[in-house]
Amino acid sequence: NEQFFKKENFKLDEEVDKAVRTMIFSKGMLYIRAFYNLPVTDEEFLDFAAQKLEAFYRYKVKAKAGIFDMLDFFVEKGVKLCLASATDLKYVKIAVECCGLSKYFPLIFSCSEIGKGKDQPDIYFKSMKELGVEIDEVCVFEDSPVALETAHKAGITTIGVFDEYTPDQARVKAASTVYLAEDQSMGDLIPLFEC
Repeated sequence: NEQFFKKENFKLDEEVDKAVRTMIFSKGMLYIRAFYNLPVTDEEFLDFAAQKLEAFYRYKVKAKAGIFDMLDFFVEKGVKLCLASATDLKYVKIAVECCGLSKYFPLIFSCSEIGKGKDQPDIYFKSMKELGVEIDEVCVFEDSPVALETAHKAGITTIGVFDEYTPDQARVKAASTVYLAEDQSMGDLIPLFEC
């Protein structure tokens, strides 16, 4: 953005992008501000980033193709669902509401609530505890390579989902028990759970 980066279509340095993907929001934004040595206060940059993030989740984020078929299938089968995100709860709820997914996720957790990003498995363990399930009953859907690696190392079955905003799809695929490619729909996963 021109306001801080002097470019209309500014892109983060690849290493910075990788570093902040699983951080809690405020920590990630302050990391970016410090890395680029931006001449603003932490509060000014956090306000700017919060406005951009809200607009992104409210107007740009779309539900994945086939997600409603898959979620309806899970609900019909009595599968317990929750959403665990590295994004602040406020923005997750905006995205879920704007995508029409609210009814599927009675439980939503954010890494910011527990103070640890998805480079650590705490958010997954919290979710399992709240759902009352054991690790061998859990399947995590993720588009972040770091989050997938964390879940995989913790012994959780992982479904890696292609996302246009996530670089390094080879790493996403490598950390996935099952990988959903760009040309596939979430509904394509239903046969894996028909048992």
